[in-house]
Amino acid sequence: MAVSTGAAENKYTVGEAMCPYRLVLEHVTSRWGVLVLIELLERPFRFSELRRAIGRVSEKMLTQTLQTLERDGLVHRDAKPVIPPRVDYSLTDLGREAAVQVKALASWTAERMDDVERARRTYDEAREASSRAS
Repeated sequence: MAVSTGAAENKYTVGEAMCPYRLVLEHVTSRWGVLVLIELLERPFRFSELRRAIGRVSEKMLTQTLQTLERDGLVHRDAKPVIPPRVDYSLTDLGREAAVQVKALASWTAERMDDVERARRTYDEAREASSRAS
């Protein structure tokens, strides 16, 4: 029997507990998760190389994203016992599968951006006309 925890509980928090795939989907499609997966699809990267390749991501956010994707089984962290320390990140088989899907969505977005922008203009113009008429 489920016990309600009050007003903070809603269909999304309940859904998360019932549908754990929702969290994985969030990790894979997050702002930095998408970019990490797409970059690692090309080859393994050291942390600093990956940060440069992605651009405009803080060390903290990249670290958190890599740890989350590693926990989900999508990224492999290979720490080599050398001085200075060397850590390489690569995709697992599961991560490669996810990255291919994410890259396809990113490609679709790039290919269809003109259509999206046209739809946005149409929407904005209709809203503007509607607000002027009111």
